[in-house]
Amino acid sequence: MINRNPFMAEPGALSDDGMRATAHVPVSARVYDEIRSRIISLDLPPETTLQRAELAERFGISQSPLREALMRLEQDGLVISYPQSRTVVTRLDATRIREEHFLRTAVECEVVRQLAERRDMEALRKAKGFLKMQEALVDDVEQAVLFKQLDEAFHGALFAAVNQTALHRQITARCGHLARLRTLDLPRTPKMKSVLEGHQAVVDAIDTGDGDLAARTMRKHLSGTMERLPQIMRENEDLFV
Repeated sequence: MINRNPFMAEPGALSDDGMRATAHVPVSARVYDEIRSRIISLDLPPETTLQRAELAERFGISQSPLREALMRLEQDGLVISYPQSRTVVTRLDATRIREEHFLRTAVECEVVRQLAERRDMEALRKAKGFLKMQEALVDDVEQAVLFKQLDEAFHGALFAAVNQTALHRQITARCGHLARLRTLDLPRTPKMKSVLEGHQAVVDAIDTGDGDLAARTMRKHLSGTMERLPQIMRENEDLFV
């Protein structure tokens, strides 16, 4: 177990200037986003202990908004809180990963089915824009973080095209264990190429206007990391329940 406050070592993670610059966003939401991002990226690995008093000092906030942020993270299954002001990042749970994958697949297959039936050319242009940016990064594993951000933006654009942005946020929050699994799987050139090919296949399927084909293509695209779940678990036993 890592008994430290990882935020204290990186004073630039969330500065006071950043807090003021995004004053329209609730403090608890900004703290939630910051901590969640670092959990998903595994900068805060499983079993990391987060001391609430130190977090409040680090972010320059009271206990109330911090408590709200940690409660949201606990609802997401990413942390567990104990008495005496201690919160611990959870280990990855294979059962929960499978549940999250089932949920994400069901929803995203319906999203692309609707897109195909609508033949929304503007939505396709936006999706293709993200593909072009990913293509520029696909052979550079050092750009895996940016590549992953573009991956998320691609899927977000599909949800937005069917007016389901709020649902995309809900799915994202619900699928934190799956997101951490994808973090473990992504920093490989073959995986980055596979993701890009999957995105291209999804766009091509939507472009045909065949909803069933689009749904099947999305299902196949989302299955790649899950097929590697047993291997990833063997290679990272210390991170899983």
